Amino acid sequence: MSASRAEAEEKVGSRQRLQVNEYKENQNIAYVSLRPLQTTVLGKTPMVCLVPFSLSTYKPDQLKCPKSLLDKNSNNEVACKKCKKAEIKKTSRKILTPKMEATSSKAESTLQKSSLDVHAESNKWQYKSTSDTVILSADTESSQDGDSDEGTTPGMDDFSGLSPYEKKRLKNISENANFFASLQLSESAARLREMIKKRQPPESKRKKPKKKENETGCRRSMRLLKVDPSGVSLPATPTQPILVADENPLLPPGPLEMTSENRDDNSELFKGFLQTWAEVSKTRSKNTEKASSSIKSYKANLNGMIISEDTVYKVTKGPIFSMALHPSEVRTLVAAGARSGQVGLWDLTHQPKEDGVYIFQPHSQPVSCLYFSPANPAHLLSLSYDGTLRCGDFSRAVFEEVYRDERSSFSSFDFLAEDASTLIVGHWDGSMSLVDRRTPGTSCEKLINSSLSKIRTVHVHPVHRQYFITAGLRDIHIYDARCLNPSRSKPLISLTEHTKSIASAYFSPLTGNRVVTTCADCKLRIFDSSCISSKIPLLTTIRHNTITGRWLTRFQAVWDPKQEDCIIVGSMAHPRRVDIFHERGKWVHSFLGGECLASVCSINATHPTRYILAGGNSSGRIHVFMN
Repeated sequence: MSASRAEAEEKVGSRQRLQVNEYKENQNIAYVSLRPLQTTVLGKTPMVCLVPFSLSTYKPDQLKCPKSLLDKNSNNEVACKKCKKAEIKKTSRKILTPKMEATSSKAESTLQKSSLDVHAESNKWQYKSTSDTVILSADTESSQDGDSDEGTTPGMDDFSGLSPYEKKRLKNISENANFFASLQLSESAARLREMIKKRQPPESKRKKPKKKENETGCRRSMRLLKVDPSGVSLPATPTQPILVADENPLLPPGPLEMTSENRDDNSELFKGFLQTWAEVSKTRSKNTEKASSSIKSYKANLNGMIISEDTVYKVTKGPIFSMALHPSEVRTLVAAGARSGQVGLWDLTHQPKEDGVYIFQPHSQPVSCLYFSPANPAHLLSLSYDGTLRCGDFSRAVFEEVYRDERSSFSSFDFLAEDASTLIVGHWDGSMSLVDRRTPGTSCEKLINSSLSKIRTVHVHPVHRQYFITAGLRDIHIYDARCLNPSRSKPLISLTEHTKSIASAYFSPLTGNRVVTTCADCKLRIFDSSCISSKIPLLTTIRHNTITGRWLTRFQAVWDPKQEDCIIVGSMAHPRRVDIFHERGKWVHSFLGGECLASVCSINATHPTRYILAGGNSSGRIHVFMN
C-alpha cells in the first residue's frame, strides 16, 4: 500500500515539473509567472496557477498548448484519479500535527472532490482570442512545518519546484494553523453554545383562563352606562354649547366715571390732581403759528434737552400705542394710550413722580389715537379698536362717549373743524365716518366707503381743513371732505410709490406744504403738498430702519411743530435713541439717554411750543427729554 502511494506521488510531482519546464522553454512567450492563489481550509490549500502571456508578437500556433503536455495529461488522467485520494491522505498526514488530525477528516472529502474537478477541467481549457491567454492548472498545496526556507522537513520534497518565498509562506501558514489549533477555539465555542442553551428558559405561554359560560361579570353602574334600570337605553342628553368668556369685553355704553386704577378715588390727592388738570386747561397756550427758527438755533436748543431718572416712569400696562402732550406752558402733562385699553396721565412737575401718575380704563382694546382738544385742552379724546371714541372731561371727571360702532374697529381720527366740533374717523376695514359732536347720540353723520382695504392713520390739512390724508395698506389717498360720497368716494390724489406696508402719513403742522410717510421698506418719504392737484411730487427719500418686528409698536414719523421742516422718528440703532431728520434728508440730532434710555421708543410726541419730547416703548414706560 505504501509503495502504491509513493508511486502515485512521484507521478504527480513529475507532471508538475514537466508543465513548468515546457512553459519556460517556449521562446515566443515574453514572460511566464506562476502566481498561486490559495484558500486555506483546515490546513489544506488548493493552489491555482495563472500563467499570463504577452501578445506583442502574436502567432496562432503559439497559443496552443504543447502536445507533450496534452499527451501526458491524457495518459496520467486515469492514474491521477485513482491515486489522488491516497496522495491527499499521505500529504495531509505529513503536514498536519497530531492535534489537527482529529478535525481534518471532514475536510478531506471536500478537498478530494475539488482537486479532481480542477484536474479534469485543466485539460479541457484552451482559449484562442485577441486578449490574454490563461492556462489553468490546479494542484493541492498543504501547509508544512520546517526550520528554514529550503529545509529538509518531511513533506517539503513535494514542493521543490516552488520559490523560496512560496516555501516561507507555506511554513507561516503551517505555523499559524498549529497556533490556532493549540488555542482550541472550536472546543471553547462549543462549550459556550452549550452554556447558552442551558441558561435559556423554556418558552412557556401563559394560558388564558377560560371563561365560564354562566359566570357573572363585574357589576357596573347603570347610570354611568346610561341605561335605564329596565334595560332600555336612555335618550342622549343634548349638549349645551360652552360659552367662552371674551378676553376684552366691551364696556357699557354711555359716560364712564374717571376711576383711577392705581389710586383711591376718594383721596385728597386724586381730587387735587383733577383740579390741577382743570385749572391748567383753562390757560390757553400761546399762538403756535409762528415762523420756524433757524436750524442752528434749533440744534442748540435740542442739545440742551436731557433725560434723567426723574423723567422716566412706567405709566401704562403693556405697550404704548399713542401719545399726546398737553399744550400747557406751566406744567408738563403727558397722556399715553396702551394696548390694554388704558389711558395713563403723568404730571412731571409733581414730586415724587409716583404720585403724579394716574391710570384709567376707558376702553377694552388698544387705544390707537389720542388728542387734546384744540378748543378746550381740558378735553382728552381717545379712540380704540373696540369701536368707541370717548372724550375725557377733567372738569367733570367723566369719560363721555362721542361715537360708538360695535360692528367696526377704529384706527385713527382727526378734527375737521378748528373748534373740534366735527371729526373724521378711519376704520380698519377701509371705511370712514363723519362725526358731529353737536348732534345728540353716539352715531355718525355719514359713513363713507373708500377704495382702501385698510386705513391706518387719518390727518387733516392744518390750513385747508377740507382736505385730509389717509394711509392705507400700500396706498396713500388725499380726499376732499366736501365731496365725500357714502357709496364710493374717489380720492383727489393717490400716492403709489410705496412697495410695502405703510404705517403713517402726516401733513406738516403749520402750513401743510409737506407730507411725511413711514413705510416698512425702511424708507421715510417726503412729498411736496404745497399745491394739491392731481399729483404731488416726491422730494426726498430717507433711509431708516423701520423693521420693529412683532413685539414692538410700529414707527410713525411725525413733524416737530417748532421746526416744520424737521421730522422725529424712533430708531432701532444701538445705543437706543430718537432721531431727527431735515426734510432734505440730512441728519439733525439724536437723543441719547444712556442707561435711562435702554429701549426703543416707537411712539413719540413733542410739545407745540416748548422743547419737550416724550417717547413711549413697548413696556408702557415713558421717556421725557426736556430742557
